[in-house]
Amino acid sequence: MSEVFISYARSTEAAAKQIAEALRVLGYSVWRDDELPAHRAYSEVIEERLKAARAVVTVWSAEAVKSHWVRAEANAALEAGTLVQLSVDGAMPPMPFGQIQCADMDGWTGDPSAPGWRKVVASISELTGGPSAATGEATPAPAASPHRLSICVLPFANMSVDAEQAYFSDGITEDIITDLSNISSLSVVARQTAFTFRDRDVDVRRIARQLRVSHILEGSVRKVDNRVRITAQLIDGAAGNHIWADRWDRDLNDIFAMQDEISRAIVAALKLKLLPAEKQAIEQRGTTSAEAYNLYLMARQYYVGGNNAGPRRAEAMLRLCLRATQIDPLYARAWAMMAMAQRVLHFVHDRPDDGMAAAERALALDARLVEAHAVKAMYLGEQDRYDEAFEEMELALRLDPQSYEANHCAGYLTYRRRRFPDAARYFETAASLMEADFDSAANMTSCLVALGDEDGARRAARMTLARVQAAVAQDQNNSAAIAYGAYALAALGEADQAKAWIDQALLIDPDNLNMRYNLACAVSVYLKDRDAALALLGPFFARAAHGFLNWAKEDPDLEPVRGDPGFSAMVAAAETRLAAADGAAPSKA
Repeated sequence: MSEVFISYARSTEAAAKQIAEALRVLGYSVWRDDELPAHRAYSEVIEERLKAARAVVTVWSAEAVKSHWVRAEANAALEAGTLVQLSVDGAMPPMPFGQIQCADMDGWTGDPSAPGWRKVVASISELTGGPSAATGEATPAPAASPHRLSICVLPFANMSVDAEQAYFSDGITEDIITDLSNISSLSVVARQTAFTFRDRDVDVRRIARQLRVSHILEGSVRKVDNRVRITAQLIDGAAGNHIWADRWDRDLNDIFAMQDEISRAIVAALKLKLLPAEKQAIEQRGTTSAEAYNLYLMARQYYVGGNNAGPRRAEAMLRLCLRATQIDPLYARAWAMMAMAQRVLHFVHDRPDDGMAAAERALALDARLVEAHAVKAMYLGEQDRYDEAFEEMELALRLDPQSYEANHCAGYLTYRRRRFPDAARYFETAASLMEADFDSAANMTSCLVALGDEDGARRAARMTLARVQAAVAQDQNNSAAIAYGAYALAALGEADQAKAWIDQALLIDPDNLNMRYNLACAVSVYLKDRDAALALLGPFFARAAHGFLNWAKEDPDLEPVRGDPGFSAMVAAAETRLAAADGAAPSKA
């Protein structure tokens, strides 16, 4: 019989035991962490069992919602398509798990006919081919009958000859998700959940059952020069048959019309009625220029791509956004992306333009633009204006609690204020929202180490390493990813391998300050080599800009070397250098 993994917090151990025993009565092989062997590392056994399980039952409770451990196990199950959720005290699953149905088992006493229990067993039966609660025989779970229509927009396949055109198909997918999310009578699976099915051979009926949605939208995009071909098909999640399908083959300038037609076709096929405000929201694109839109999507791909080793990524983003705003000066999202690029160039690479003007320009055009509030908060924080920074951060989170930019910003601001429980939570959310983001995963590792959560830190380090390996597979010269990989390996106790990765990163890009800094953190906090950490930090402090210097002065990863006289001398020299440069600045104007 296929194995079932039970994930739970300590306060619900009795309930977890009861659930495990009830499943064993049905004939399932069940594993929970009371069966750990004495001769193997705890985290290794957990990871092995998670991968082997065909169904992972997450027992949500007030404690489990706050547990990095339970959330990490649920995230692994979500990515593997094995997640089954239940709540034993009325606690709702945190995002991104709230997009998947959760069985209510508050007060369950073991009654096999209880609706919540029957729902759990039906899901396990579907995932494993095991017996259902109703018949004791292996039967697939019936598709859900949600109270309102619901849909998952699968990532549109990139059919272009150039694989790098994936940024365009991803952008189309995200915009359709955003459009449909404006319809109050339609429930839409969030982007982070939908994108877990990217590049996977999927059974749409199984996805519909797993996500408890009534419909699936899938499609493809082929972009060649100035021509775009889009195919889309709406599928009934229960029956698996096509309700509607169409194809467009047009000039790139018609891209917004094509997106509008797709959204209208879905509305018509599902017989939905739009409110005037919803219709207006769907038709609002932020720009009327297809060229500016394409440039923005290219810049955003650099932003989410993960190679932040040097200034080249931010410089490319800046050039693309400058051109986009020249084409359409009213394009708020391009102004906000420009501000993000300029922030990196100013605070990490000491470039003169800090980008606050671009952030303010974006907000003047669209006061509800979440990413513009987030980047403004980052600027304010790096200027030590924390009260204002947290006001902007909280506004961004209120506008969209599931914004990647808002959570990433919140992680950095709370980290700098040494609010590590908050920072870990924000970085965890950011990492769940952007599958290529190894930066947030690494920072979550640092937070959990500072909190003394060794098991949670190892989980986060494994997530970091997996994402780094994916990034390096695409670009073997991605020194930023290699540095984060070295950090993760060191956190996992793989000292020899970590040192080999450090040597590789230094060979590829020895002058990169961001990379050197992350390597120094790994050597300081995990490898416990003070001299090697100080040697790595020497060139960093000789050139670090204000923002990066302030970060280094607060980073818990450097606690092991912070009391060293050599460290103090380097910080003092850096402050003197920057003060002299600031004093000379007016005479240069």
